[in-house]
Amino acid sequence: MSSFPIFDGHNDTLLSLHLPEEAKERSFFKESNIGHIDFPRAKKGNFGGGFFAVWTPNDGYEVNPEDHVTSDGYDIPLPPPIKHKKALSNTNTFAAGLFRLENESDGKFKVVRNATELAHCLKNDIMAAVLHIEGAAAIDTNFDTLHVLYNAGLRSLGIVWSRPNVYGEGVPFRYPSSPDIGDGLTEAGKLLVRECNKLGIMVDTTHLNEKGFWDVAQISDAPIVATHSNVHALCPISRNLTDKQLEAIAKSNGVVGINYAVNMLREDGGTDTNISLDLIVRHVSYIAEKFGIDHVALGSDFDGTTVPDELKDVTGLPKLVERLKAHGFNDNELQKITHENWVRVLSETWK
Repeated sequence: MSSFPIFDGHNDTLLSLHLPEEAKERSFFKESNIGHIDFPRAKKGNFGGGFFAVWTPNDGYEVNPEDHVTSDGYDIPLPPPIKHKKALSNTNTFAAGLFRLENESDGKFKVVRNATELAHCLKNDIMAAVLHIEGAAAIDTNFDTLHVLYNAGLRSLGIVWSRPNVYGEGVPFRYPSSPDIGDGLTEAGKLLVRECNKLGIMVDTTHLNEKGFWDVAQISDAPIVATHSNVHALCPISRNLTDKQLEAIAKSNGVVGINYAVNMLREDGGTDTNISLDLIVRHVSYIAEKFGIDHVALGSDFDGTTVPDELKDVTGLPKLVERLKAHGFNDNELQKITHENWVRVLSETWK
């Protein structure tokens, strides 16, 4: 493996492998043109691993985004909350799917539970997977499920997806918009952050509204992380982070994984995929130059969003590294962006 294995902040590949319309046609260990990640394509792209997300699809939520587009932008309503029972069942199914991939891999794919395992995998060309839950609806407020899942391998938790739950509120997909939408964490949400700190589960602020973000920043004793978010100053969509948030992440010694979603990269918030990889580089360099190279990484959102045509899928990652190099990032900086910053933050967070 090259000196720049990419450890990625977020993918939805477990969901893609499970969807009825895709599951029949693709296998993680066989190359296909469906989705963004499978094992053979990942190897071609120098993909060293990442956070494999468990996400529960919306229930009975049928919204046509085009109905919510105006001449000024768009404002797609938040989905309703997901019931705990459904979220828990879904979480168990997807987590089991991740462990099955590990069992089927003949030692080439490993679910990692500590930073030593992660570093070993990156050094020895073993794909490393972190079990991540996107939206804590499956977690009961007694935290029994949290402890069980931690012992199974959970090491990263996003408090919300873009819908409310008993712990907090997410942001809608709204452009242009501030992320300052809705209330902060509930009391249960504040307790959840503290419990994750005790266990050594990374708390992901991605999708969380701004008041919730500041609650995490005040409560957490670990680095602040946004696994797949971008720069609001470059694209003023509700999902992106303001300079004040980026500064807080840097001061905590945290990191932001830059998302490849077209509508979060483009200044106009649009969805046209015919864009240059330089837009990804622009968001990376903004954080590196204003807040420090130690606080920016990659967080693709592969298999969960629409990416630039020039990238296409995981096989396009070497093009991105070359574009970062052409922008002026040296080898030491590229190592930090591609994987070292994630390893550092997880080393400081996991017990």
